Amino acid sequence: MATVAIKNIRGESVGNMELSDAIFGVEINKHAVHMAVIQYLANRRQGNKSSKTRAEVRGGGRKPWRQKGTGRARQGSTRSPQWTGGGVVFAPKPRDFSFKLNKKLKRLALKSVLTDKVQNEKLVILDSLELSEIKTKAMAGVCTSLSLDTALIVMDGSNDNVVASARNIPSIKTAGVNTINVYDILHYDSLVVTKAAIEKMQEVYA
Repeated sequence: MATVAIKNIRGESVGNMELSDAIFGVEINKHAVHMAVIQYLANRRQGNKSSKTRAEVRGGGRKPWRQKGTGRARQGSTRSPQWTGGGVVFAPKPRDFSFKLNKKLKRLALKSVLTDKVQNEKLVILDSLELSEIKTKAMAGVCTSLSLDTALIVMDGSNDNVVASARNIPSIKTAGVNTINVYDILHYDSLVVTKAAIEKMQEVYA
């Protein structure tokens, strides 16, 4: 089992915590991580891009000039793709890019990135994270004390003061145990998790 120091919001070590190898000590599966990231990005796509084909562009019903005798190439419509104002060849249409992944593969990908954070010493465990009021400066002070550059902060429950205080800090994102994803864990340099959230993760994802 890996052992990680527990810190308070001032960056002081207040103890140690043993992490379950079933979640934080698995063999890293790069393929599972890759597929989880691809799925996340695909599911975020709106898929509402649309252009008109030659059948949908208004006009072009009359043949622009007679078939023979003009010296010009034959044309049947001014809305053909080669004309300015014509339709688009193989025009993009609204579509759904999302796809599903096997639940075991998604779980393996999540465990892989959590293990990677532990191995690279990018996991920070907090004894608790509470703010008495909504104040961005207070949250920025916590990040400075913990020497965080970019970080994903995971809590066991909803803490409105923390969420609102971190909202205006571009390099910080907050999430709950049930809303974390592989992409965000990889995207942010550090993973900050409260002790209660770690305990909940070891129950949910074991």
